[in-house]
Amino acid sequence: MSIRSAYLAAEGFEPELEEELRRAGVAIDRWHGRLALSAAPPATAAWALETWTDVREIPVASIKSAASALRGIQRNWALYAAVHHRRAALIEAALPPVKARALTFPEAAPTGHLGAWTLLAPDLMLASPTKTSPFVNGAVRFEEDREGPPSRAYLKLWEALTRLGRWPGPGETALDLGAAPGGWTWALAQLGCDVVAVDKAQMDPAVAALPNVTIRTESAFGLEPEKQDAVDWLFSDIICYPSRLLGLVQRWQAAGRARNFVCTLKFQGETDHDTAAAFAAIPGAVVFHGAHNKHELMFCLLGE
Repeated sequence: MSIRSAYLAAEGFEPELEEELRRAGVAIDRWHGRLALSAAPPATAAWALETWTDVREIPVASIKSAASALRGIQRNWALYAAVHHRRAALIEAALPPVKARALTFPEAAPTGHLGAWTLLAPDLMLASPTKTSPFVNGAVRFEEDREGPPSRAYLKLWEALTRLGRWPGPGETALDLGAAPGGWTWALAQLGCDVVAVDKAQMDPAVAALPNVTIRTESAFGLEPEKQDAVDWLFSDIICYPSRLLGLVQRWQAAGRARNFVCTLKFQGETDHDTAAAFAAIPGAVVFHGAHNKHELMFCLLGE
């Protein structure tokens, strides 16, 4: 049975990816490390860091022939090394180098064409010239700020905005729900937009003192969207059940008070695949598990 698609899970989240694919009717033929191999055509998979969309199996007699086969297809390739690490490293060394440097946010994602490959056996390679992420193994790295933000939560926000290719800027307004201690508010304020941070918990004093930040000490769920000023962006990193967040997003959508949404679906205990699917079904929505996410998904929706 030939492999037609492959899905790379983040470490520890293979069960979530497998269940999502099962619900989509995609059978996994076998696992190759964190890479789920399937004979089915490529499908959308939120729990995959990346999906290999043009998979082909290539017999290879030697390191030289493996590198030649890849170079004969295109220039840039990223290795996913699950087994046969030494042999894979020698093949990788014979290919043009891929510089997976850390991004300085806000910096656009790479636009160069990047394929992916792995060794299934010493004499068999699996390669896909195309994949859904421009990053090596679907993982974006950033030059981190270890002094300004009060938490590391800003990294998943940076990743979401980088994947979207858009972010707030001067002249735009952003509502940050469940903002404390202020990691996202800090990141948004650095972009020059006006931020309204909403949380009953205390914000980090340094973030609260930023000139373009307004603090509202109240519950995000207590806000009546139709009575609020319209905002360009609504952000949420609230700790709540995803079904409750879905209701909140639907209310803001119905009121027409937010143009763009970036929200974290945080799963407490079992993964709520049904609610994740409901978010994904919203027209224009993008739902994904980023490299900086834990047991959570990102929901993003961009307006015109």
